[in-house]
Amino acid sequence: MTAPSADLAALAQSYGVATEFWDWQGVHTIVSAETIQRVLTALGVTVETDADVLQARDEVWLRTWRRTLPPTVVMRAGWTPWIPVHVPHGSSVRVEIALEDGGIIPVRQVDNWVAPRSVDGVETGEATFELPGDLPLGWHILHAFVEGRDEPACATVIVTPHRLELPAGLSHRRMVGLMTQVYQLRSANSYGVGDLADLADLATWGAADLGCDWVLVNPLHAAQVQAPMEASPYLPTTRRFVNPLYIRVEDIPEVGYLPSATRAAIAELSRSGQALNTGATIDRDASWTVKRAALQLVFDAGLSDRRRRAFDGFCEREGQGLVDFATWCALSDVHGDAWNEWPETLRSPGTAEVAAFREENAAAINFFRWLQWVLEDQLAATQRLAKEAGMALGVVHDLAVGVHPSGADAWGLGDALARGIDVGAPPDQFNQVGQNWSQPPWRPDRLADLGYAPYRDMLRTILRHAGGLRVDHIIGLFRLWWVPRGAAPDQGTYVRYDHEALVGILALEAQRAGAVVVGEDLGTVEPWARDYL
Repeated sequence: MTAPSADLAALAQSYGVATEFWDWQGVHTIVSAETIQRVLTALGVTVETDADVLQARDEVWLRTWRRTLPPTVVMRAGWTPWIPVHVPHGSSVRVEIALEDGGIIPVRQVDNWVAPRSVDGVETGEATFELPGDLPLGWHILHAFVEGRDEPACATVIVTPHRLELPAGLSHRRMVGLMTQVYQLRSANSYGVGDLADLADLATWGAADLGCDWVLVNPLHAAQVQAPMEASPYLPTTRRFVNPLYIRVEDIPEVGYLPSATRAAIAELSRSGQALNTGATIDRDASWTVKRAALQLVFDAGLSDRRRRAFDGFCEREGQGLVDFATWCALSDVHGDAWNEWPETLRSPGTAEVAAFREENAAAINFFRWLQWVLEDQLAATQRLAKEAGMALGVVHDLAVGVHPSGADAWGLGDALARGIDVGAPPDQFNQVGQNWSQPPWRPDRLADLGYAPYRDMLRTILRHAGGLRVDHIIGLFRLWWVPRGAAPDQGTYVRYDHEALVGILALEAQRAGAVVVGEDLGTVEPWARDYL
């Protein structure tokens, strides 16, 4: 192992990459230069030579000075942070906040002298503005109007609560609940795999007969649309959207209005699916083959005007993220589910070839969007029935740590996820050779550049019809163990995240949803992080 040079170590630390750590036995460990170089490369930093390292280190400060505004500001309610605004030296600037609800608030400049610097040959000054402490919770936009520029610079401002309180009407008391893997919750009407109707039956029984306040389920994130379907709910293709394997076909409203011949065809498929219930093990692929055929028949029958408007509203709300996911599903039907093995021109959602595919396969893409709309309806019904039966919380969902490296999120989110890196865990008392979970991690820098929108959208989907959320490996909101692809699990290092942002946004979205949050802690959480939570 080659230890990092002082310059490489300093560069790594400026990017939140650990150059040393203490392992589970308290042994001080130096991270190899090779690991640090590969992690920095995944963060978009060129470190091939010593000269590259020196140049990258000298330009660290330029990352902020090249921007008029920081990409994202996360603050708690009542805080009054100072924001640097970089402009050509001597230029005037005016700053205001466009509130989430449509209001405009001017931002006050404060007297804070900062010496100008030369940035890419331009003498650049720094003005300082103080955000007001009475901003409402939510997502706002900061605008900086710089003299001589036609368009303002923009930044996301996220105001989060100081703490996540219990939902209204819920008291601090001991609660009892159920836990289940939905896929094993089979009933006589299942297609060999438990579904959301089965979950609703369990929840209402648990509330009415056992006095339960919640039912905790495995992650319901979507898996592949082609066999073989990934068995682990903790290695999904996306964390934002839901696996249509959990749909109860007969509960879709359109089924009741189908022609008799179509209903007969669905009944025949239903019998084939129900025959899978006798198997000693769960056959996801067989179940999905039958259920998908039945769902296709329902989709092909079309929607009433009323239902069409509701579906269109859902698609508008979910926006481009839903389009990209549905496009990945349709592409998978043609090219297989590993997007990194597709033709080069299809490996990014923004290419002309993908746009052409969308136009040529609009019906297939609409089918996959429709599946998510059906799931939204059935998730809402499940939660409503659980609460009506007496559960205080209802369904508590589970958020996996990450996604499959060749799945929909890895394709659709682009460089928001690190390339050539897997998430895992260092050697510990549970696994003394370390772990590699084969999941690409968020890039902390790109999350900030994107205003944390992918993270927010994911949370909103999973919290929309939830009484609570269990976050797997909660320490991942503070730091993650990055393993260069192809390296042994113990040849990784920790990368820090902005936990104030990630935990704050989680609290904000959970408060808006009226949900509680549970963080999974297997004992590997740093003590200060546990205190912070």
